[in-house]
Amino acid sequence: MENKPSPAEEMRKLLAFLGKNEASDLHLKVGYPPYVRIGGYLHKLNMPPISDTIYVNEMIGPLVPGDRWREFEMHGALDFSAADETGDRYRINIYRSTGETHVAVRCVKAKILDFDELNLPEIYRDMISKTMDGLILVCGVTGCGKSSTLAAMLEYINNTRSMHIITIEDPIEFAFHGKKCIISQREVGLDVPSFQDALRVVVRQDPDAILIGEMRDRETMLAAIQAAETGHLVLGSLHCSDAQLSFARILEFFDRSEHSFIRSSLSNSLKAIMAQRLIPGVQEKSRYPATEVLLVNSIVKSKILREEDEDIPAILHQCREEGMRDYTHSLCELVKSEKILRPVAMDYAPSREALSSALKGIDSAASSIISRIRD
Repeated sequence: MENKPSPAEEMRKLLAFLGKNEASDLHLKVGYPPYVRIGGYLHKLNMPPISDTIYVNEMIGPLVPGDRWREFEMHGALDFSAADETGDRYRINIYRSTGETHVAVRCVKAKILDFDELNLPEIYRDMISKTMDGLILVCGVTGCGKSSTLAAMLEYINNTRSMHIITIEDPIEFAFHGKKCIISQREVGLDVPSFQDALRVVVRQDPDAILIGEMRDRETMLAAIQAAETGHLVLGSLHCSDAQLSFARILEFFDRSEHSFIRSSLSNSLKAIMAQRLIPGVQEKSRYPATEVLLVNSIVKSKILREEDEDIPAILHQCREEGMRDYTHSLCELVKSEKILRPVAMDYAPSREALSSALKGIDSAASSIISRIRD
């Protein structure tokens, strides 16, 4: 009779399943079988429902570092990371729901993909290669690939410049190995109590570049802006759907009386906002980024200072020659290159009318080619 695996062994098998099947996430909830996310969609595994919280605790407990289980018991949630023998890492969040322990796991592959492998436009490489200081924000909703994009930027710097890089992450996702750079990765909860504590002393550690895993409060955002203003290159992520809304998101962290000061600081320090969404591709399990890129030129600086954020979408459209782009243009490119289907693009379009109009140009060009072939 085959012995049933222990909860810890079952957890190890589930983590291995993620890597082998290109699954991005694993969900463990009492009363449900394990679920995984593949190609953006949730799939139920052919396993029995998880019986109770004790079993979940036994599954996840061996992965929790040090004495941080006490932190979970105090606050009802905990973020941490783990790694396996392949080098793949897992960003793990355990949280309490109706008295039960639930778990969400994000799989982070050991290999750091470059801009081409991530299907990002050339402006990403151009921007990071030319920017020596200032603030670059990567924006998007949860699961849109912000961490992978920031990792590609950091690895590009690691391969091309001699710099001291400090990352502040909660938790550490990609493990970087110094090439031309020396790199210190600090994990909130393990190496430092909070983002604020890490940022309070980071400039004393002689960094050339700083990566901040997430801009989530006033102190973190203010420290990032100040570091960028003092000659450091600061990369960070912001939970926001597009370039225009990013300004409202940033200003939410501050009192109304501080908005003029923050806008003035952003006009001086902000270099680019790069927003993205992952779109299901034509091929099974594939996803492609639709991107929006705002470069802070003299026009954008003026708009920031004058609180004219509503003009940002028009600037993205008008300044394409500089490398700016909007979601409509990006979706149009993905349809044209046959990476995503037209109905899918319509579902993700900020304006179905604008995308339909842009796609008519493609239709007209295709009709013209077909006519010439027939003639």
